[in-house]
Amino acid sequence: MLCGGKKSYFAAVVCVITLTSVVTLSYLRLQRLSHLPKIIQEGSRCRGKITNSTITALKDNRTFIISPYFDDRESKVTRVIGIVHHEDVKQLYCSFCCQPDRKIYVSKAKIDVHSDRFGFPYGAADIVCVEPENCDPTHVSIHQSPRGNIDQLPRFEIKNRKAETFSADFTVCISAMFGNYNNVLQFIQSMEMYRILGVQKVVIYKNNCSHLMEKVLRFYMEEGMVEIIPWPINSHLKVSSEWRFMQDGTHIGYYGQITALNDCIYRNMQRSRFVVLSDADEIILPLKHPDWKTMMSSLQEQNPGAGVFLFENHIFPETVSTYTFNISSWNTVPGVNILQHVHREPDRKDVINPKKMIIDPRKVIQTSVHSVLRAYGNSVNVPMDVALIYHCRVPLQRNLPRESLIRDTTLWRYNSSLIINVNKVLYQTLL
Repeated sequence: MLCGGKKSYFAAVVCVITLTSVVTLSYLRLQRLSHLPKIIQEGSRCRGKITNSTITALKDNRTFIISPYFDDRESKVTRVIGIVHHEDVKQLYCSFCCQPDRKIYVSKAKIDVHSDRFGFPYGAADIVCVEPENCDPTHVSIHQSPRGNIDQLPRFEIKNRKAETFSADFTVCISAMFGNYNNVLQFIQSMEMYRILGVQKVVIYKNNCSHLMEKVLRFYMEEGMVEIIPWPINSHLKVSSEWRFMQDGTHIGYYGQITALNDCIYRNMQRSRFVVLSDADEIILPLKHPDWKTMMSSLQEQNPGAGVFLFENHIFPETVSTYTFNISSWNTVPGVNILQHVHREPDRKDVINPKKMIIDPRKVIQTSVHSVLRAYGNSVNVPMDVALIYHCRVPLQRNLPRESLIRDTTLWRYNSSLIINVNKVLYQTLL
C-alpha cells in the first residue's frame, strides 16, 4: 500500500494529497446533500398566512425577511434577500409547498452574509435554498427548524418566477429616504433630469419624509414614474445614519441601505434593462452623449461582457452659488436649486472619489453601495470625460476658496427642458 511502511518523501506527499482530496470531496458531497430538499409532509395544503410586509421579523428576532426571488442563473434556487445578525443566526430552513401533488419540501438554507457590513452586528444576507426538482413553488416559508407546524409560519411570494418583458430601459433605485426628508426642489429637479436622460421608473425605499414631500411623491406615483417601497426598518432595529459602526449600540448602518439596494436589483431584474444605484441628490451627467441610452450603447459596445459601469462622484457644494437661474417662483419651494451650483470641488490628493453604478441586473449577484461584491460580468470604470456624477450637497472641502473650485456648467446643457419640466410639476402639485 502507498501509505504503509517506509515510503519516500514524494510518496508521502502524494498520500497526504490523496487523503485530503477524498475527505474534501466527501465533505462537499455531504454538504450538498444536506441542502437538497426533503419531503417532510404529504397530503397537505398550503395554509400559512401570506405576508405583504416589506420587512418581516422571524420569531428569533435576529432574522428579517425582505423578499424571496427565483434565481436560476446557476441552479434552481430561491434567493431570499434578508437581514441577519452575523453571529447569532446559524441555521435557517425553507419550506416549499408544492401543488397539486400536495407535498411539503424543506431545504436547509445557505446563509451568505454580505462582506460589506462595516462593523455593524446586522447585515444584508442572501438566504439561498435549493428548490424541489419537480415543483415550481410560488411561496416559501423561512424558519429555524426543519420540523414544526408550517401552517403557523408566514408565507412569502417568490418573485421573478415568471419571465417578463422589459417595461423600462432605466430604473433608478433610491435608498433610503429618511430623516423627514424635505429637499423638495432638488428632488423634483433630479426626477426631471432622470426623465430627460431616459429613465422610466424610480424605486424609492421610503422610511419617512415631510408632508410636502409626500405630496410630490403621490404626484409621481399617480403618474407612474415612482414606485414606493415602505421601509420601516427602525420598527425592527436600531438604525444608524452613519455608514460605519460607531460602537453606539446601533444595529445596522445607514437605514439598511445595502439591503434595500440588493432588493431593488432583484425586484427589477426582469423588468428593466439597466438599474441605476444612486441617491436623490446625484445625477450621472453624460459629457459625450445626449442621454443614458446612447451612452450605455457606446459603453457596452466598447466593453462587451461588462455588467457594471462605475461613475465618479464629484461634489458641487451647495454653499457656492451663482445668480444665474434665480427663478423667483422656485424660491418658495424648500430645497436646493441645482442650476445655481456649477462649481465642483477639485480631486483630493491620495483620496479616491467614491463611485455609483449603472448595472445590468441580470449579471449582478450581490452589491454594496460603491461597487458590486459578486457579479458575472466585468466592472468598468467610466472615464470622467465620458460622464461624471453631479452631486450637489454640503461641501467636503469646506475651507477651499471659491477660486480653487472648478466651474463646470455641464448641467446647463439641459436647462431649457429642465425648467419647463420642473415648472409643470410645481404647477400640477400646486407648490
